Amino acid sequence: MILILDNSLESIDKLIYHSNIYFKMQTTSEFIRENRWRIILTLIIGGFIIFIISFAVGIQDILKVLSKSNPATIVVALLLEIFIIGMWTERWSLILDVIVRSPGFNKLFVMMFTSLFGNNLTPGAAGGEPMRAYLLSKFEGISFDLAFVSASADRVFEFFPFVLVSAFAVYMISTWNIPFWSVIFISVLIIIIMAFFGLLIYVGVRREIAERLLLSLARSLLPLFIKLTKKEVSLSYVTEQINYYVGRFSTGFSTVLQDKKMFTLGLSISFIMWGTDMFRMYLCFVAVGYFPPIIPLIIIYTIGILITILPTIPGALGLREATMVALFLVVGVPADVVIAASLIDRLISYLMPTIVGAITTVYYGKLLNRMDAGSS
Repeated sequence: MILILDNSLESIDKLIYHSNIYFKMQTTSEFIRENRWRIILTLIIGGFIIFIISFAVGIQDILKVLSKSNPATIVVALLLEIFIIGMWTERWSLILDVIVRSPGFNKLFVMMFTSLFGNNLTPGAAGGEPMRAYLLSKFEGISFDLAFVSASADRVFEFFPFVLVSAFAVYMISTWNIPFWSVIFISVLIIIIMAFFGLLIYVGVRREIAERLLLSLARSLLPLFIKLTKKEVSLSYVTEQINYYVGRFSTGFSTVLQDKKMFTLGLSISFIMWGTDMFRMYLCFVAVGYFPPIIPLIIIYTIGILITILPTIPGALGLREATMVALFLVVGVPADVVIAASLIDRLISYLMPTIVGAITTVYYGKLLNRMDAGSS
């Protein structure tokens, strides 16, 4: 695993070199490279938090629960995760066909794992979309801005099932016996994320207002940005970039939303992915011989996803586990069972895609080396 990670970081260095040709903002690969030790440290901290929680719950109890796990059920859960990634790839492919063209499912499927590698190593799971856009621009000749529109629009489709479940979650947790400030924190978090996705959709359909809003923010924040980064960036350059990227984003995004067939298919795939993801998590509990209540599982797992989006530790390692233990205890699920199921879930939904993504990142790094050798 360490060897794969080292090779992945070398490949990231290669991606950085080429990515600077396409855009000047800090890329996912650049962020990972410059912050590699900080990322490793935060992953260690996340692992330590999980260890502390496990120690408090009882490591022997957790190991006892895990020892009774059903391998066949775990394999089924793993296959469901691969199915989810495949459906995610198909939705992205459909969006690309509407905006420009899709290079095909197989190529996008490999790119998706590299994207997940970027997501899982960056706080807030925010690194995957720029990585996807870069790979499309470099290897498939699709302009970076249109590629980024496709990745962003793909993410927005996740907003619709999220809104449905989150609105229900806000109501349900208010009826549970948990501290008042915990209810407030979770509710505010849900509202903020809903507002963010709502703003993203608004940018896609109301270009002029979005440009005015972003330009106003840029004027306010540019002096602070220059002070913190020590980089001289003119307001005219920022204005030009905002107008260009908002224009391209708005055009591509509105095209996706106005295509009724694409919208219906994308929405259907999103709900299928969401339902499959919930069932996969349910199987993680079933694998250790426990059958959790369905409605609380859906709500708590959704809140766990929200915690993952926060820009803290990559993958919210430890933080999600602490949240899930606290909330599941309220509905009567033993803490050792929650940790055991969560560890199985981490193996399937975090570790597996990260390892495969590291391998695909090495693969793309080698492709870039060959391209360099061929052009020299």
